[in-house]
Amino acid sequence: MQLPRPEGELFFKLHHSLMCFVNQRLQVAGEIKTPEEFADQPDETRLKIRNAFLERRELLDAFVAENPFQLPAEELAIVDSWRNLVIGKFFVVRYLKQHAIFLQAEDPPVAYGVLALAIPFDMLLGPYLPRWTEALLLPFRGKIVYDGMLNTYNISFGPGLRRSLNESYKEAKGRLGIVTSLPLENRLATVQESAKKAPKAKPKPRPEDVRDGLAIITGMIDEFCREHLNEEYAALCRKLAEKLARKRPSPLVSGRPNTWACGIVRTIGWVNYLDDRSQKPHLKLTAIDKAFGVGESTGQGKSMQIRRLLKIRAFDPEWTLPSRMDDNPLVWMMSVNGFLMDIRTAPREAQVVAFERGLIPYIPADRE
Repeated sequence: MQLPRPEGELFFKLHHSLMCFVNQRLQVAGEIKTPEEFADQPDETRLKIRNAFLERRELLDAFVAENPFQLPAEELAIVDSWRNLVIGKFFVVRYLKQHAIFLQAEDPPVAYGVLALAIPFDMLLGPYLPRWTEALLLPFRGKIVYDGMLNTYNISFGPGLRRSLNESYKEAKGRLGIVTSLPLENRLATVQESAKKAPKAKPKPRPEDVRDGLAIITGMIDEFCREHLNEEYAALCRKLAEKLARKRPSPLVSGRPNTWACGIVRTIGWVNYLDDRSQKPHLKLTAIDKAFGVGESTGQGKSMQIRRLLKIRAFDPEWTLPSRMDDNPLVWMMSVNGFLMDIRTAPREAQVVAFERGLIPYIPADRE
């Protein structure tokens, strides 16, 4: 799962050349005359230059047009392909023989097969997975690599989250397979061409149909939560059901109410690791299927449908129980000057700014 050494050396030559050019244009870190000088800069400096490039991506076009380091046409074409970069947060969930699996922390999930550069991923990230990281993925000769800079954060993953990540990984493989080249649009086009033609649109449901369906579904949810969970779960499940009812057209009028009720509870349970034994209340997701009288594959499929429809992801702050908000890293982890940090460790002034922008639910310093 690592580039051969000659290819790795070529990648660094090209990447350092581009970053040197970016710094010459933007003067992020003073005078850096050669790619070799860029390579000798400390990690923090190289990261600042990389982040400056991400804000001024048109510099890639200027680099290709000017070719300041007189690269051969083949090498210049590799740099030109980097316009198809992917930047984001990922869960590294597998070390396979060919590549490491970077699972994009969005919905629908995408599983990228990424090759390491000079240091294997198991040495760089450690042997224990999953790991949460922020990375920049780049195409390189029909493969995907990262740019040599990983921003990782140490988070312990309980059994419930591990299972939910495995579920997302299976969903990603089932939808697109493991993506091993960029741009992603090429893979999407291939999948769409092989897909069956979409069925004809159904008539729009009437408002009274949606209202009646919502009442039945929330009634089922309330009864289940009273017996197996608590009012906090019931309130969040009702919120999710109401959001689905407001969709135009609402999906709640198609399919059986008990299937939707099951999928809604399963979704809230998935976000909050309900099947993690360390949580209270604790319940297996398959027990939800049984209680609502639906098959396991049906309950799992309906939950996936809801998550795709509303773009619900792991650690999703909107669907986290209020009592679990403090334990949710996505609520508090923010990028500051290119580095991930827990806003709770920042001065109160920074927390106030984040709160006023709606980025955090409250000001942690005030609660302390």
